[in-house]
Amino acid sequence: MTAPASPDDHAFVRRPHRTLVGLSIPVMFSLIAEPLTGAVDTAFLAQLGAVPAAALGVATMLLSSLFWIFNFLGVGTQTEVARALGEAAPDHARDAAGLALALALSIGVGLALLSWPVLEVAVAFMSTDILVQRASVTYLEIRLIGGPAVLLTMAAFGAMRGLQDMRTPLQIAVAANVINVVLDVVLISGFGPVPAMGVAGAAWAATVGQWVGALWALYAVRRRLGLPPALRWREARSLLRVGRDLTARTGLLLLFIFLGTRAATLSGTEVGAAHQAIRQIWMLSALVLDAFAMTAQSLIGFFHSGNRSDLARRVAGVACVWGLGSGVLLTVGMLASTDIVALLLVPESAREIFPRAWIIAAITQPLNALSFVTDGIHWGTRDYPYLRNAMFTATGVGTLILFAISGEPEAALAWIWWATAVWIAIRTLFGMGRIWPGWGTSPLK
Repeated sequence: MTAPASPDDHAFVRRPHRTLVGLSIPVMFSLIAEPLTGAVDTAFLAQLGAVPAAALGVATMLLSSLFWIFNFLGVGTQTEVARALGEAAPDHARDAAGLALALALSIGVGLALLSWPVLEVAVAFMSTDILVQRASVTYLEIRLIGGPAVLLTMAAFGAMRGLQDMRTPLQIAVAANVINVVLDVVLISGFGPVPAMGVAGAAWAATVGQWVGALWALYAVRRRLGLPPALRWREARSLLRVGRDLTARTGLLLLFIFLGTRAATLSGTEVGAAHQAIRQIWMLSALVLDAFAMTAQSLIGFFHSGNRSDLARRVAGVACVWGLGSGVLLTVGMLASTDIVALLLVPESAREIFPRAWIIAAITQPLNALSFVTDGIHWGTRDYPYLRNAMFTATGVGTLILFAISGEPEAALAWIWWATAVWIAIRTLFGMGRIWPGWGTSPLK
């Protein structure tokens, strides 16, 4: 879709539901591509036993904690490019994207170099099982090679979505993850002269796919926006100010998920493996819902910068309706697929403790939908400090519940997901209240 020159000419004005859904569908598929590949990794490694599956859960959680904390490179870039589009300022869009890409490469390389020496300590914090620790370190050592590619792709996708180009990120994500899956088949179990590499094979498959995607994304941004004649590093301060609030917000989000994973692995290998399966699907569903959030972010940034707050509020309403409906459908789908998920993703030794926690994760999907959609709405208005404060409250309450968990494995796993339900509910309350009635100094009031 090509964005119009002015807010009044936008297709959303004439066909709000059709426009929002039409933009969201390619975002949805691009977002779920990587979790689907993660589910494939989990399925392959689950066949090798509980240890590889639990190790994958530990390693991917640590990677998420390490790199997702810098998601301001994508979120901040998307909002700035969308607002530049609404203000008809293409040079600002180009400069913002170029600076974000330069920061992404620098941060990605620095994080990889700093992380390698402390992998064993980080993994030991997550699991006391020596076999799980060794497999996790092996996976992480290889995946860190793809660290810069992860952040480059994040920033590039933000720039393209800010331009309301949702299809190019989809094409790149599908290609990168198809490469990942094909290499999974060859490297995890072995094929012909290629020996079975297990956890290491899954890591190499992901790393190669990430670098292919990153290079394609860089080319796409250069073709759409061009390259800035010079990097204005002084302007990086504005992006880093955004990063301060978004990093705190994302760090708190990941802290809660991190502590939930730790609580599961410390409760036993079977609990860790079952939790990994639920978390994979939960993350997949969250990214499905995040499609409406990212679309709302671009549209609200576009309309809000064009002094059409009435249209920005209309976007918020339409996005919440579609997010809530999708959450209900996800609940139904998850409940109907309980046995299939257990068979495919959960090692046999952990299947008995799986269903109770799975049901809790399923019934919270409508609330989960509203929490993610309202995040996108507030990103579009640059309401970053509010989101940080809301996440601080939610994570504080949820963490208190996590640290109180004890008992039998099945009960412990269920309580981890009840804590997650409370965490989601608090985020939803803060997100909705900022729009209707418009708590505090809401930009959409």
